Amino acid sequence: MCKNSFKFFMYPWFAMGHLTSFIHLSNKLAERGHKIFFILPTRTQSKLEQFNLHPEQIRFIPIIVPHVEGLPSGTETTADISFSMNPLLRYAMDLTQPVIESFLQELEPHFVFFDFAHWLPSLTRRLGIKSINYFTISPAAAGYLLQDESLTEAPKEFPPSSIKLYAHEVLALNGVNNGKEFGCGITFVQRILMATNDCDAIAFKTCTEMEGPYCEFLENKFKKPVILAGPVLPEPPTSTLEEKWAKWLDQFKSKTVIFCAFGSEARLRKDQFQEILLGLEFTGFPFFAALKPPIGTRSIEEALPEGFTERTRKRGIIHEGWIQQQLILGHPSIGCFVTHCGSGSLSEALVNECQLVLMPHAGDQIINARLMGGDLRIGVEVEKGHDNGLFTKEGIVKAIRSVMEYDSEIGKVVKSNHSKWRNFLLSKGLEDSYIDSFVHKLGSLVDV
Repeated sequence: MCKNSFKFFMYPWFAMGHLTSFIHLSNKLAERGHKIFFILPTRTQSKLEQFNLHPEQIRFIPIIVPHVEGLPSGTETTADISFSMNPLLRYAMDLTQPVIESFLQELEPHFVFFDFAHWLPSLTRRLGIKSINYFTISPAAAGYLLQDESLTEAPKEFPPSSIKLYAHEVLALNGVNNGKEFGCGITFVQRILMATNDCDAIAFKTCTEMEGPYCEFLENKFKKPVILAGPVLPEPPTSTLEEKWAKWLDQFKSKTVIFCAFGSEARLRKDQFQEILLGLEFTGFPFFAALKPPIGTRSIEEALPEGFTERTRKRGIIHEGWIQQQLILGHPSIGCFVTHCGSGSLSEALVNECQLVLMPHAGDQIINARLMGGDLRIGVEVEKGHDNGLFTKEGIVKAIRSVMEYDSEIGKVVKSNHSKWRNFLLSKGLEDSYIDSFVHKLGSLVDV
């Protein structure tokens, strides 16, 4: 319990990756006796309850997502819609402003943590509440991507790094950044820049030791404090791995199985989906792939390469539903994790012993991959066509074998670096030290 007990109001963007990132931080704050008011869509509450480790301190407050023409009825999070509909959902979130103001007047929190609701800082300032833009992406990604111009090159005074973008990535990221937001006449990047310029402080889930130069860059750029919460590692699961998966994984030797997972939302083109599966098959290693059906298909089965099931029946599993990723990553037989480089997945991977193969899919995942594969040299990124962004089964085999084969020099380097950072992140007292400092620095804002 800290000397000062604060009240926090959490209002993350309506996407599961954002919601879970905010709840993990809420748990760390609740441990220290702070009160959390966590705003989330009504039906989504049941999905997040399993992550609330301190229900006596963390109070879920459901909110109805206003209907916006063009959104399917009942839409609550990005998992309910296609990526192209996200601006409509952001507009629906904007329409909650009167309800949020009413909650803030009633609850009188010390801090509001938010990310996409660019209108919150002006509202909180009027009410005498401090606003904290809590990014679910890394400082490196925020520093590179928050440019109100083309992303052709790194921003001025960006720290020297391995981060660079290829032509197809610049095209895709510019398309997202410069897409017009529905109902408010600004672009997506302008929304995030407004949120960042207007808030009282910026916060991240990371450590100075890993991303210090990028944090310093952001402090200089936005002229406000950048406060770090440390690694904010998810708590070890209290459940056990589902018996059928445990039994299947138990039959293989230590560190011999490839686990491939692309998160809860990523959907690939059918041809790229098949390249991944063929790549996994051609490595010769056993594999467990958790993937969504590709675009334009209704199920995994209808998209499988011809003869794939028969050829891999004894050493391969393809699963399209939710999976206990944390528990699978910790299983002794897992030797390699092929990941889309979402920040949550990377957090879980870094504290386990599996080797990393990086296959960024979109957005900040691209920067995450360059940070992990380049700056920190913790994993190997699958080669893609620089102009078209397509990967091949041969490229997948090459990357996986480079980290899995015993005598691979690249494999030895990334394994050594991964081990070093894993030991650092799990070192005794690190997380407590960061969270205590985080709360202390927030407290100094209240006194200002």
